[in-house]
Amino acid sequence: MKNNPPERAGDRDKTGVVLLQLGGPDSLESVEPFLYNLFCDPDIIDLPLAFLFRKRLARMISRRRAPHVQEFYKKIGRRSPILKLTLRQARALECELQKSISAKVLVCMRYWHPLTEAVAEEVRRHEFSRVVLLPLYPHYSKTTTGSSVNEWNRVAARKGLRQPDVSVVEEYCEHPLYIDALVRNIWIALARVPVQDRPKVHLVFSAHGTPMKLVRNGDPYQPQIVRTYNAVLRKGEFGLAHHLCYQSKVGPEKWLEPSLAQTVEELAQRGVSHVIAVPIAFVSDHSETLWEINLDMRKRAQEMGIKYFDMSPALNTSPLFVRALADLVLRKLSK
Repeated sequence: MKNNPPERAGDRDKTGVVLLQLGGPDSLESVEPFLYNLFCDPDIIDLPLAFLFRKRLARMISRRRAPHVQEFYKKIGRRSPILKLTLRQARALECELQKSISAKVLVCMRYWHPLTEAVAEEVRRHEFSRVVLLPLYPHYSKTTTGSSVNEWNRVAARKGLRQPDVSVVEEYCEHPLYIDALVRNIWIALARVPVQDRPKVHLVFSAHGTPMKLVRNGDPYQPQIVRTYNAVLRKGEFGLAHHLCYQSKVGPEKWLEPSLAQTVEELAQRGVSHVIAVPIAFVSDHSETLWEINLDMRKRAQEMGIKYFDMSPALNTSPLFVRALADLVLRKLSK
């Protein structure tokens, strides 16, 4: 007869931690519905009276963009790795938290499975005494953390969920362990450069861009990116040339600049030979790192004459990053 493990102190007051992440298509066939969910988001398409045409517009955009997007997913394994990597982050975080509290970590994706509705149901089944919503976006934007939290609240209200005490980690752009994790991964990339060539390296920090109208409307994302950038430079003391830029522009609106492509092109024109791209706002590998930086930008950089192009590793399950996440949860619970 199998014995049940002894009950740990606090099991009856278990904490639920919900990791909020973007999500990504798990097959080529799911690219179009993934994009449809993305462009149906009222925090993404927020034009005046958009509720009258949002679904039609989302269907049109997703159908038009899907074939193009499918092409680069074909080059990175025919699917996004983000769910697999986020589940690994969840397991690592749960193990770290179990050193201090009784906790279960769940993964909630905004635009693809597991979607908010299913995860909210799971939270209800577990009857947690407290829930911490922990975005895997270190920098707050209404289009990322704001959107995920809004969807959580809409689902909870629609389903009439009796919610436990729910708290939200809004940002952690200067958390010391998060900064340490970024610095460590930059040094990993620098270690791959021959010692005699390291002074030639330019560090190109690349963050996901946002439309300028968000910045003008007071969205804190871009100032927080700058704070992370400055904190990494202070901590790393790399003594190398460095640049901050943005990537992943979609649509005709003006976005944050300079872009990653503009920055690399300018460096090539100046005769720079060594570039290390640093994915500063991404905590796991997905299309923006694996395709946009590591394949597409690498190829373009080499065509422009840059001899050495590399990318520092994404954080994924970096022990320092996992400890940062655990600290954020524990600090929330202590309030």
